[in-house]
Amino acid sequence: MPSMDDPTQRVRKETRLFLFLIVVFFPLLSVAIVGGYGFFVWFLQMLLGPPGPPH
Repeated sequence: MPSMDDPTQRVRKETRLFLFLIVVFFPLLSVAIVGGYGFFVWFLQMLLGPPGPPH
């Protein structure tokens, strides 16, 4: 049974973590940030009206 400090196990673990971050976490984070900003702007325009000069 390999120990937890085995270099190949560590590299494999880090590679899986890297792939998870690149493939899953960062795309979801970017969608959440852009969607949250869009929701914030939409909600603000609902309360204050659209941008531009008043009619």
